[in-house]
Amino acid sequence: MIDTGKQPEKAILIGLVYPGLDENQSGEYLAELSFLTETAGAEPVGTFLQKLSVPDPKTFVGSGKIEEIAAFVTANKINLAIFDDELSPSQIRNIENKLGCRVLDRTNLILDIFARRARTSHARTQVELAQYQYLLPRLTRMWTHLERQRGGIGLRGPGETEIETDRRIIRDKIALLKVQLQKIDIQMATRRKNRGKMVRVALVGYTNVGKSTIMNLLSKSDVFAENKLFATLDTTVRKVVIGNLPFLLSDTVGFIRKLPHDLVESFKSTLDEVRESDLLLHIVDISHSGFEEQITIVDETLRDLESADKPVIMVFNKIDIFTYAKKDEDDLTPVLRENYSLDDLRKTWMASDKNHKTIFISAETKENLGEFRELLYEEVKKIHIKRYPYNDFLFESPPPTPL
Repeated sequence: MIDTGKQPEKAILIGLVYPGLDENQSGEYLAELSFLTETAGAEPVGTFLQKLSVPDPKTFVGSGKIEEIAAFVTANKINLAIFDDELSPSQIRNIENKLGCRVLDRTNLILDIFARRARTSHARTQVELAQYQYLLPRLTRMWTHLERQRGGIGLRGPGETEIETDRRIIRDKIALLKVQLQKIDIQMATRRKNRGKMVRVALVGYTNVGKSTIMNLLSKSDVFAENKLFATLDTTVRKVVIGNLPFLLSDTVGFIRKLPHDLVESFKSTLDEVRESDLLLHIVDISHSGFEEQITIVDETLRDLESADKPVIMVFNKIDIFTYAKKDEDDLTPVLRENYSLDDLRKTWMASDKNHKTIFISAETKENLGEFRELLYEEVKKIHIKRYPYNDFLFESPPPTPL
């Protein structure tokens, strides 16, 4: 990477501790916001938390806290203040006046990351639509003379103000982008239809849990994988063969807490891979302290996509972080979760859920990958036999032992 010598923007992170949340959980939320900030290219240099039942309607945090933050911004020459919630236009305006620096909310930050990560014209169109939908109600704060992009002359109606012209230009742009996405949706639906009746398996999960790495292991391909949030925006589909059984495997965009609604809507065609799949591989980063909440968020998103009733294999990834060592008989120190062995994990509540199959693996070290492939083979075979009951002779002999 070429070093341009440009220093990253310095950012502070601000969140609230709502009733029912403890400070540890709120701290984890800010840690995720910090990861988002780093992914966007800024440097988090400070965090602020305040206990409030509801956000302050003017400045999100209380008057005393905003003064404390303003002093920190001035003393440390902060460029950005990033809030872990969506802010109203008036809140952004008031906070900027108090702090004297740019203010972003969580939605705007995620949109910026998506814009940076978009590689194909399809992804860029989806992100651009979400950005304009976010921008439209906020024009009062950030008027930018958009009419100049269209020349301005002859475009303004009688008595129409400049900001009304800008709103109309954005609405026209949104309408155009929706037409473009409709065409793309039709093209992608046709492409999915042309894949025939092969069993479809989709990788789903929270962002940065290792979906693309698992995709590469199963399909022996080279899908882009990186330890950053939203490394994958475009759905990648590969044909996978385990034993004598072919199926289609798709890698999808990761989910996240408070994923902006406009992004979910604009990425409809991408998420259709999830809706039309026959089997879901729900990848979970078991090394994350809040993985239970991440499971809940993914399940809620699947319900929103009307895909919660699909067969699921829960794949608990990153078990290589567990450093289990056999304890002496007289050692009364309790075994922590980080010290669980693979056998210990198989005895936990995660492995006993009767609603779905469960497997524990490490995509990094390939631990238990063979058992994972065998389980995936069996589940895909069930769907294939149900779809093609006269082809069960294909499965008279077991598949070769996976590597």
